[in-house]
Amino acid sequence: MQALPTRIRGPVAVIGDVHGQADKLAVILERLEVLPDFADRWIVFLGDLVDRGPDPKGVVDMILDLRQHHPRTTVICGNHELAMGAALGWLPAPEYSPAGDNWLGVYDSETTFDSYGATPGDLDDLAEKIPHDHEDLLAELPWCVEHPDYFFVHAGLDPNIPFDIQVRALRQRDFSLARPKWLCSHSLATNMTVPVGCKQTVVTGHVRVPRVTFQDRRMCVDTTGGISGDLSCALLPERRVITSSPEAVSSGGRSGWKLFRRQ
Repeated sequence: MQALPTRIRGPVAVIGDVHGQADKLAVILERLEVLPDFADRWIVFLGDLVDRGPDPKGVVDMILDLRQHHPRTTVICGNHELAMGAALGWLPAPEYSPAGDNWLGVYDSETTFDSYGATPGDLDDLAEKIPHDHEDLLAELPWCVEHPDYFFVHAGLDPNIPFDIQVRALRQRDFSLARPKWLCSHSLATNMTVPVGCKQTVVTGHVRVPRVTFQDRRMCVDTTGGISGDLSCALLPERRVITSSPEAVSSGGRSGWKLFRRQ
């Protein structure tokens, strides 16, 4: 599988934490594909594709198909993919980090097992039932995506550490840390201050907000947390928001969904 792009430029559609909500993601994709500049627009997923919602497998299927039909698609790693990958042995994890127990115990992973037809809690069964292309995608997710005007990372950046130091760790995917704060910290996700040296607007998910938050140098895009509410997608640089709300049905109807759905 071709590596996910980590350096992009041009217009962007950034989608918040999907968390297995395949139906809501389908609506977002339908509304994106009727945009006049859809072919030129990057689609960036902010991570947390799995867990909580009813169909994590369906979400990964859709993203794999989307990559085929729309090459300007990329995804960053969320803390849920990090925990899942470590639990399944796809990603290195420090010996002192009980990754498997954490994912099974506190990450609402039951829906991920169900969607793949695996016995809940049986990691060996899940590993056997996950398709190879799903494993390839989830195990190789980058920790950040860079754009001349935006920096996409799941949880956020530490305002007290120079930007270049953090970017190096993110580019390298520093697995020596039990819980990389850029993927896991709630405090970073809610902090609106960017570190010294960061010239871009930092765009994150991870923590649910009532609506997409636009500030001078920060954006927060997770509006469901995988629990309730409408999935959101922010168009940049326009700062326009597309949601999965049924009140905002696009003129494209559902025809576009056929492009991205595995039969």
